[in-house]
Amino acid sequence: MPIIELATHINAPIRRCFDLARSIDVHVASTRQTGETAIAGRTSGLIELGESVTWRAKHFGRWQTLTSKVTEFEYPNFFTDEMVEGAFKNFRHEHYFFPVNDQTLMKDIFMFESPYGFWGHVANVVFLKQYMTRLLEKRNLVIKQIAEPPLPPKGGA
Repeated sequence: MPIIELATHINAPIRRCFDLARSIDVHVASTRQTGETAIAGRTSGLIELGESVTWRAKHFGRWQTLTSKVTEFEYPNFFTDEMVEGAFKNFRHEHYFFPVNDQTLMKDIFMFESPYGFWGHVANVVFLKQYMTRLLEKRNLVIKQIAEPPLPPKGGA
């Protein structure tokens, strides 16, 4: 089973980062390249423990739907979402948040299993792990850009 681990340093308080990471609207903004939209369950705002969201997006030239549910939640330090229906055999995405002074270390652990046995394993090695890593990195960059305050203009004015 492939495991993707990412760490993102964000110059923003932990509560802000936690809320942005569970925001349906921020997720949609971070996946514009796939046309991802929330079509059922929680479709906007902040997802909570026990809630689910069904996503529709275009990956590899095909429209797909995937439903995930928040199965663990400890504000503002940790939450987990897990696929309950979709293209993967299964996936689990753990989101961790650690305060560092007035900043946050956001850590993702994303575990997934592809269907189709041997061919799913080949897909993981050849392209799927890299593809999923890029999606998560893009998502984290959008969270960072929204969370961090803008820099003051240079030279005053």
